[in-house]
Amino acid sequence: MLAKLLRKVLLSSLVLTVWKIPLLAQRPKLSGVADAVYVHGNILTGDALATVRPRRVSAVAIRNGMIVATGDDTEILKLRGPRTEVVDLHGAFAMPGFNDAHVHLASAGRTKLTIDLIGVQSLSEMEQRIAAAAKAAPAGTWLRGRGWDQMTWAANQLPTRQDLDAVTGDHPSIFTRVDGHIAVANSKALQLSGMAGNSSDPPGGKIDRDAQGEPTGIVRETAMDLVYAKVPPPTGEERRKALELAIQDAIAHGVTSVQDYSTWEDFLVYEEMEREDKLPIRISEWLTFLDPLPVLESQRAHHPANDPLLHTGMLKGFMDGSLGSRTAVLNAPYSDDPGNSGIPQFDQSELNRMTVERAQAGFQIGFHAIGDRAVSMALNAFVAAEGAVPNSMTSRFRLEHIQVIDPHDFIRFRWLGVIASMQPNHLLTDMYWAEDRVGPERAKYSYPWRTFVDQGTVLAFGTDYPVEPVTPFRGIYAAITRKSEDGTRIYYPEQAITRGEALYAYTQGSAFAERMETKKGKLVPGQFADFVVLDRDLLKAKPADILKTRVLRTVVAGQTVYEAGITKTQQPPNYRQP
Repeated sequence: MLAKLLRKVLLSSLVLTVWKIPLLAQRPKLSGVADAVYVHGNILTGDALATVRPRRVSAVAIRNGMIVATGDDTEILKLRGPRTEVVDLHGAFAMPGFNDAHVHLASAGRTKLTIDLIGVQSLSEMEQRIAAAAKAAPAGTWLRGRGWDQMTWAANQLPTRQDLDAVTGDHPSIFTRVDGHIAVANSKALQLSGMAGNSSDPPGGKIDRDAQGEPTGIVRETAMDLVYAKVPPPTGEERRKALELAIQDAIAHGVTSVQDYSTWEDFLVYEEMEREDKLPIRISEWLTFLDPLPVLESQRAHHPANDPLLHTGMLKGFMDGSLGSRTAVLNAPYSDDPGNSGIPQFDQSELNRMTVERAQAGFQIGFHAIGDRAVSMALNAFVAAEGAVPNSMTSRFRLEHIQVIDPHDFIRFRWLGVIASMQPNHLLTDMYWAEDRVGPERAKYSYPWRTFVDQGTVLAFGTDYPVEPVTPFRGIYAAITRKSEDGTRIYYPEQAITRGEALYAYTQGSAFAERMETKKGKLVPGQFADFVVLDRDLLKAKPADILKTRVLRTVVAGQTVYEAGITKTQQPPNYRQP
């Protein structure tokens, strides 16, 4: 076993650290006519991105949605023909498009269509927004919303059903916390869901109760499902509108690819948008780990796996919840809640069995794992799959979030080739209370980007939109500074990474995480012409100024899908060409 692991370490060293070696610029012989050329730019190609001297060019040429040549203006203009579009960048900074490795587009869009509670600064403000919506809603209809965060309130106290009852009237209501792992429901919603003082907690969930044993209104993890099962599903029109709003938000922030976890019904809407040539972003859609294997295999076969615009990707499972909700699973109790170690979603033996079964069926597997115990359990399952599946290094197992980790588990990422899919913008929200949750010793190994990079583990960055805004610039700022947005607070700065490493994680690392590194993440011949034009050079701007970055243009498959505040939803007929 040891020899086998050492062999994997050597292999992973070769595969996972190759990005640190400067690449020789390829100069293929220029031929043919380009559909478009972009000139007079400051273009970061992505070659040698994480080194001190990443390659830059002034011009690129595009044909059939692909990069066909890069170089200086004179060289690239040789590919101009009578119908070639010529775009003058006027010295603007351009780079490969951002690939957000972790989003929930449907949830983000529905947040925009229901009661948006993101940013409410008090329970009173939350109640005011709900009361206004209740007055406008038809009698007896459900009220829904998302985004409240009691950690930003002065009282730092969870809302209750009584708080909601005072403003919701006859409307059954449920409102999810910003992280999506707990919610508060009013009395009518709890009654419709069958929750009473003598009801038991569902597996993997918890119903908070007061001193008299009655539900407080707070439902955690799978207990939320008992309420949401009673909420009418969105109509097809509502579902389409929600997805369109979320996608428009993403491309306006320079995101050209997303790795999304919504629902199968949402995937069918993406297919509809693709057939109409109205899908302006690349989507790798995750499937649900817990679904029966025949269902997963049927869903995988439903859509071509080689579709460059839309396809199904990994299976996503949940090991635990979140630190903010104190449902993330820890090896030792929470420092600020000594009787609580979180809510695990699996026992180890069943997790191992299901992971092996799905890995043997050829699925990539990723687990949401925030607490150190959750991370360890997920790695144990990957060890079991590694022993049952030949060449499992090619499986590219993933863990999502990894906010707290037992330091002994770092090496297992390297042994198994596990990808660390992380969202640095979470730190901007969590740094005010994370150390209180886990204590200073565990906090040393929280949000540990530097340690992962130094040992050669691939980082893939995302935002967890809508838990955090979809803009990648907050994540880049957080990754390189580990400071609050106002610059007044810093969180374990030894875990910061360089700008090049952060950009790599948001482009090439994310592409590697979805097995698309040969087509995404660089602006070089043979890769997709997916790029973003910005109002500043991210490798030279002051760190605080990165937060002010504005997107001037977003290009997907050689087509401009966003420009200076104008979202282009209608694409030409050849849009889907790879």
